[in-house]
Amino acid sequence: QVHLVESGGGLLQPGGSLRLSCAAAGFTFSMSAMSWYRQAPGKERELVATINDNGESANYADSVAGRCTILRDNTKNTVYLQIDSLKPEDTAVYYCQVIVFLQTYWGQGTQVTVSS
Repeated sequence: QVHLVESGGGLLQPGGSLRLSCAAAGFTFSMSAMSWYRQAPGKERELVATINDNGESANYADSVAGRCTILRDNTKNTVYLQIDSLKPEDTAVYYCQVIVFLQTYWGQGTQVTVSS
């Protein structure tokens, strides 16, 4: 059974940094692309970043490009998301996502609030 567990959210200051983790289980992690999404209040869920299976290629949303890094550790079955220079508009619930055999799986999400 696919299981994704995010951690690392909380209340953060504008201009600061966040680092989220997503621990994965129940599928072949090293053969799966992984993504982070976020959903702000009253808005649709949006793709933030995607990393390929071996970690050599990543793509980012325009809203975070240049201040965001997605990384993975295939020895720990974990994917990470770092966003620097945080803005209030980065406030959202952040979700880890994977597609396994055409089925989409989500973690439970972790709340990130950027406020002074």
